[in-house]
Amino acid sequence: MKTIFAYAALLAGLAAGHISLISPCPRYSSVGTDCPSLPSGQSIDTQMNAPISSVTLGTSEPLCKHTVPWPTPAATWKAGETVTVKFNPNAAIHSGGNMEFSISYDGGKTFAVVYQVLRYAFLNSKPAGLTNTAEVLEYSFKLPEDLPNSDGAVFAWTWVNASGNREFYMNCADVKITGSSSSSYTAKEVTIANYPGYPTIPEFDGNYDTGINYYTTDAKNITVSPSGSSGGSGSGSTDTGSSSSPSYSSSADAAGSEGSGAASSAAPVSSAPASSGSSATSDAAAAESTAAPAGSDAAGAGAAGGAYSTAEPDDGSANSSDAENPRNAYGADTSGSAAESPAEAAAGGAADASSSGSGSDAGGECTSGLMRCSGAGYQICNSGKWSPVYDCGVGASCKGDEGHIYCGWP
Repeated sequence: MKTIFAYAALLAGLAAGHISLISPCPRYSSVGTDCPSLPSGQSIDTQMNAPISSVTLGTSEPLCKHTVPWPTPAATWKAGETVTVKFNPNAAIHSGGNMEFSISYDGGKTFAVVYQVLRYAFLNSKPAGLTNTAEVLEYSFKLPEDLPNSDGAVFAWTWVNASGNREFYMNCADVKITGSSSSSYTAKEVTIANYPGYPTIPEFDGNYDTGINYYTTDAKNITVSPSGSSGGSGSGSTDTGSSSSPSYSSSADAAGSEGSGAASSAAPVSSAPASSGSSATSDAAAAESTAAPAGSDAAGAGAAGGAYSTAEPDDGSANSSDAENPRNAYGADTSGSAAESPAEAAAGGAADASSSGSGSDAGGECTSGLMRCSGAGYQICNSGKWSPVYDCGVGASCKGDEGHIYCGWP
């Protein structure tokens, strides 16, 4: 079956990028909000939605993606206060997965987790099938009260996707921490996976406990402080020491498990409502977690995040009809038929992509999942309609054919 697999062919190429942090503004973001001035010698990143590593494609970038910090903090936070982080609404969320928010005091060498969203990142609950449509694009949570003060802390978002290529996403924002009398912070060390030298977490295939041990039972504690860090030796190692667990959000039950692989329940659990568009609010006061629905005014700027960002449906709805019309990770309708593998999709997608043509008729009918160049920019077919034209960024233009559409430079 060769129908709508241009997106699969794209994933088989060397540029699969799908979501990014926009607030606090990550380093060099082209779509972030309230971003500081660029450091000398650095350039705006128009591919912020891209993962920093793909096991499938054999590509990787440094942790944090950009290692030179902003010259001034992107945000000032007070220890113990509730903060809100926001994501690019032009996103493809690969059926959720596990993500963490963490803090570093040594320039991004070691990170301790302050908040987790396990299993159903960017979703309100377990999806009925594979989906790329975000339901949640911002998270609010209470910072630990014992985060040490610092003018140069590094706040990180990390994510391992549930479906598609085995990837690792990481954005870093430089922040200032105030209002604390603590000299150090001890918590779970950030989980790194699908990255060179670290474990590979396979596709979930509907089992959202896949790899959960790296975030819970096998996690190691680490102490971070402006004077140096101790403990922690990489993702997946076991620690018998004690520390306060980071709070986390999950739509699983209070035991933290949807199946036989039970996860730790030491941290407060946020139970998200099943209805779409609702906010997930923690029952535990310590967590104070809320998840705002995608598409809200607070979801961030509507600017496109460079090539390979997937646009919101034209009707503005953030909730797809996956329960009624299951789709695989590449936008293919799998109801009533077996889904093709990414390799099969890539092999068959080229011919379909080449027939998509070029143009800027936003809203015109198309086959969901296709991408095409339109002038210097590109369009994505969502829910059977072409999106508006997204700009590739200063100096870049849309290139490629036969299913491999990308933004590049002359």
